[in-house]
Amino acid sequence: MNEMVRIHPADMVAVALKPLKAGETVSYGSGQITLKEDLPMGHKAALREIRKGEAVIKYGYPIGEATADIPAGSHVHTHNLRTLLAGEQEYEWHPARPAQEKMPAVTFLGYAREKGKPGIRNELWILPTVGCVNDVAKALAREAQKLAGGTVEGVYAFPHPYGCSQLGDDQDNTRKALAALATHPNAGGVLLLGLGCENSGIEQIKPYMGDYDASRVRFLVCQECEDEQEAGMALLEELAERMRGDKRVPCPADQLTVGLKCGGSDGLSGITANPTIGVFSDRLTAMGGTTILTEVPEMFGAETILMNRCGNEELFRKTVSLINDFKAYFESYHMPVYENPSPGNKAGGITTLEDKALGCTQKSGSSPVTGVLAYGEHAENAGLNLLSAPGNDLVASTALAVSGAQMVLFSTGRGTPFGCPVPTVKIASNTPLAEKKRNWIDFDAGRLLAGMTLDELGEELLETVIRTASGEKTKGEENGFHDLAIFKKGITL
Repeated sequence: MNEMVRIHPADMVAVALKPLKAGETVSYGSGQITLKEDLPMGHKAALREIRKGEAVIKYGYPIGEATADIPAGSHVHTHNLRTLLAGEQEYEWHPARPAQEKMPAVTFLGYAREKGKPGIRNELWILPTVGCVNDVAKALAREAQKLAGGTVEGVYAFPHPYGCSQLGDDQDNTRKALAALATHPNAGGVLLLGLGCENSGIEQIKPYMGDYDASRVRFLVCQECEDEQEAGMALLEELAERMRGDKRVPCPADQLTVGLKCGGSDGLSGITANPTIGVFSDRLTAMGGTTILTEVPEMFGAETILMNRCGNEELFRKTVSLINDFKAYFESYHMPVYENPSPGNKAGGITTLEDKALGCTQKSGSSPVTGVLAYGEHAENAGLNLLSAPGNDLVASTALAVSGAQMVLFSTGRGTPFGCPVPTVKIASNTPLAEKKRNWIDFDAGRLLAGMTLDELGEELLETVIRTASGEKTKGEENGFHDLAIFKKGITL
């Protein structure tokens, strides 16, 4: 078995598949190299001498520039490699026009909704319109646990600090997010809980909800009632009673929307977990389903790959705006666009944002880009969609749910316990993590290094998604973890 992997034939570096020692002669594909330094798992070594100022190639693309001469066999990392990223750029469209063969859709057992796609959960949600009523929402959720059972699959409150003292697009984001969650198919019933004097109150959010199923949503303004706990419980009991008549029925997989996200990545994420998700994404979209890729700052350095897969020039131009607008957002706060990867990423072997981005975008597979979404915009086009949201795990995962994802696939090389408003399937990039954190991890993509193929892992991940969509709980759900994080873009008054 090889101790290292060279991802692309043009690569100047190979990645350690396990911890390696200086002086070892190790194999990568058909080649060998003697290491000059210890190399942790997921880290890179030079396969040939790299001169100072030379672009370093990994995944077949530059991941930065050498800041010193790097002898063959040496560790390539933050001490001798820097990013080449800068601000806004001009791009040319070179359409790759990837072909995609259609596949028959498999089925899952979901909850049919009168409006929109089916839910994969039938939960009772309490959504505060403003942070001032967070504790009321949490108190209601505690008391309403007695309503859970049968087809009422859980009762959850989603506190957040927003809904007031916001302006412009920032306030608009909050309204979009809350309206989208109030009409999400995974919620069999929703209590939208307002205070009464906030900027983004119930009457301001209602217009964003569109043509919703009124039998599944209730509204309560706390300042307008004598006892909000008593009034809230009465409304939750109504909703729970409505939900008890729901049942799972067979639904085709073309009715699934799945969000794609990674966090706490390591040097193996772009080799094992993210390509496995990419295989899954290609299979689901070939069935007529929908996937959504986000984390725009983690596309920087790999954006042209996505641009060239756009189905038409309009989508290409939207993708250019997606990238450049996010760079302008960074620059408007006088922040560098390349302030990434995180300390955990670096410890795991990821050196530059280009390195991270080229691994991150492996989650998109090879299918065409069919949609480009603003934050809070619902995914209407089947196929692969790109969504404007940051890389922050909780914010990006919530953004995927807001855009209609009934589930999120979340790859990780470091591990994380969080959950978002929808089931979050954790996919480990390496087997040691999967074995150590069995209470966090749902799927071990590290088995690729033990002989499984990407096709086998992708098929198994599809089966995992279908079981999860049919009611099998993720580890995060078993732990009771549900979090909400709205994208904050402006000042607070």
